[in-house]
Order: sequence, then C-alpha cells, then structure tokens
Amino acid sequence: MNATTTAHNDLNRKAALASIAVALLLVGMKAWAVLSSGSTAMLGSLADTALDLVASLATLLGVWIASQPDDQNHRFGHGKAEALAAMFQVVLISISAIGLAFRAIGQFFGGARVAEAESGVIVSTIALAATFALLVYQRHVIRQTGSLAISTDNVHYKSDVFLNLAVIAALVLDTYLGITGADAVFAFGIALWLAWGAWGASQVAVDQLMDHEWPLEKRERFLELVSQHPELKGLHDLRTRTSGNRDFVQFHVWVDGRMTVTEAHRVMDEIEDKLMAAFPGVEILIHPDPEGLVDEGAMGAENLLAPDAEATSPALLAQGAPVK
Repeated sequence: MNATTTAHNDLNRKAALASIAVALLLVGMKAWAVLSSGSTAMLGSLADTALDLVASLATLLGVWIASQPDDQNHRFGHGKAEALAAMFQVVLISISAIGLAFRAIGQFFGGARVAEAESGVIVSTIALAATFALLVYQRHVIRQTGSLAISTDNVHYKSDVFLNLAVIAALVLDTYLGITGADAVFAFGIALWLAWGAWGASQVAVDQLMDHEWPLEKRERFLELVSQHPELKGLHDLRTRTSGNRDFVQFHVWVDGRMTVTEAHRVMDEIEDKLMAAFPGVEILIHPDPEGLVDEGAMGAENLLAPDAEATSPALLAQGAPVK
C-alpha cells in the first residue's frame, strides 16, 4: 500500500469519526425536541439522524476494512467494503423514508397539531450549524480521497441541511401562523427527499460492485497521457474499474515487434510512471503486443489512440457516448 493510499485511508477514518460525533450530538438534542414539541417533522429529523449515526458507524467499519492491505484471499484489496457500507446506508435511508411518510400521512388526516415550536427551532438551528461544518470537512476529504462511503455519508448530511430548514418552516407555519397540516406536509416532503438521496447513492455503489467502467472524461484524460509516448503504436482492450478509493486499469499496447523484452519493459515503465503521477494510487497492468497483433476474441480490438476511436468504442457506446 503506497503513501498516497495510506494518507487517504487516514482522512477517511477521521471523516467517519467526525460524522459519528456530530450524529451523537444531534440525536440527543433532537430527542429532547421531539418530547417537547410533539412535531412529526422533528420526529422525522430525529429518525434520520439516528439512522445517520448507525450509517456513520457502518461507514467507519467500511473505510477501516477498505484500508486493510491486500492479502492472500483479496489480491485486489478490500475497497469494495466501502460500496457494501454505502448499500447498507441506502437501506437504512429507505426504511427511514417509508416510516416517516406513513407517519406524516397519519398525522395529516388525523389533524394532530404541534405542541410548541421553540425547542424544535432552537435544536434545528444548532443542528444546521453542526451539519454545515461537517459537510465542509467531508467535502475536503472526498476531494482528496474520492471515498464512496464518505460520499454516501455526505448525502445524508446534505439532506439534513434541507431537513432542518424544513423542520423550522413546519414549526413556524403550524404553531405561529396556524396552518394546520404544515408539519405533516413538510415531513412527507422530507421522506421524498430521503428516498431520492437513497436512489442516487445506490447507483454509485452498484456501479462499483459491478465494476463499471470509468466515466468517459476520465478515460479520455487517461488515453491522452498514454498517447504522448513516442514509441507506442496503439492501445486496445482498455478495461477500467474503481474499488473504494483505488482505481484499477489494464490494457494492451502495440509496440515495434523488433523491440527486445528489455526495451518493451522500459517503455511500459515510462508509461506507468507518467500515469501514476497523474492518477495517484492507480494500479496498472500493461500487456505489450507486436504492432498489429490482436488477441482472438478480444472485446476491444480497435486502436483507442487513433482519431475518433474512443467515440466509436462499443464499450463507450453502451454507456451512451455520442458518435462523432
């Protein structure tokens, strides 16, 4: 495990611990506010934060497992533990959304009112400040590490900003302006927001678990760097995937068939050094072929360094890339 990966793992652990600390603080305050106000919107906020706490614990476990070095049974590392932790969080968010929606519907048709608003407004304001500070720190970590588990955790707390604003609005409308049902309507809106966040987070986790190819822009940047080596005659059969905060890529390159093994090895090393400088922590596997040789049954036999080859690649067309 290189120094970059180790530093990223440390940042991910710190972000997970910060998330747990904020969740513990908010659960205690919101539980008191629910008892004081009787607000369903606040109850939804409490349920979401309680699930955030469980999810943050799952995130900590996920990033800890993902940080473990490769072993005999996991030669590609443990990065997919982050995707599994993210899927666990998605399930929790979905359960919270469904339960809150049913509670909101029951309150709306039952005509229940909020007892008082002061405690809920105070707690939600404090929660907004704490959540915003955590979001800023998480975004810093995500920019550095690209962690899926921390990104999914960030979705929770990003929704908490809107959730706390919604709770304040619901309490003010219901208690001070006398608009019956406002608390329940906002609670139902929060449930829909949670469900939408869960759906988005699940797509990213499934992509990692299914070894989805890198985004087109990232592949193009990768190919642009490879194409700058003067001794390469072409590149084909490019395969990419991401596992946790680690990227994996393998491809075949065409070189002059008269090269010695030593010369070809030098070219591969030069390509790897340049790519690893631009993509820290990436694991690269390069297979050299004599110019023009195509393995029988190869998925991507076209030369991806040729003009417009990337745009007409069958693999990218399957991702929805436009034909130029």
